[in-house]
Amino acid sequence: MSIYDLPAVNASLNGLSAILLAAGFIFIHQKKVIAHRNCMISAFCVSVIFLICYLTYHSYLAVVLHKGPTRFLNPAWFRPIYLVILLTHTILALVIVPLILITLFRALRERFDKHKKIARWTLPLWMYVSVTGVIVYLLLYQIFPQK
Repeated sequence: MSIYDLPAVNASLNGLSAILLAAGFIFIHQKKVIAHRNCMISAFCVSVIFLICYLTYHSYLAVVLHKGPTRFLNPAWFRPIYLVILLTHTILALVIVPLILITLFRALRERFDKHKKIARWTLPLWMYVSVTGVIVYLLLYQIFPQK
């Protein structure tokens, strides 16, 4: 495995996070609280591993290779669509971090009334960030690989 494999690893981690979030959602609606908790803590751990891999990859590109991130240039007609997906993904990825932490801490402190109120916002935003992370990878590296 090389540093260039990290984008695929990151996409896989995002996909796994989305699966765990969906399973956690299903479990809580089935009143399977322990399974829900396990899925959500696992999604959090997977997201932390993703963040470490993401920062490692981009730090290596910048510091060691003196390169910026891969830019989406072609096809030109699809670039605006890609940029909208990337922009919303990036903004919500920043917004979601404190929401995840607040949601997690409220659950761990057994403040389930407050946990439920914020989780209604956290879950769909976190799911969006996870799924669009996979989409960004597919567009940038698989569907329209950039040179």
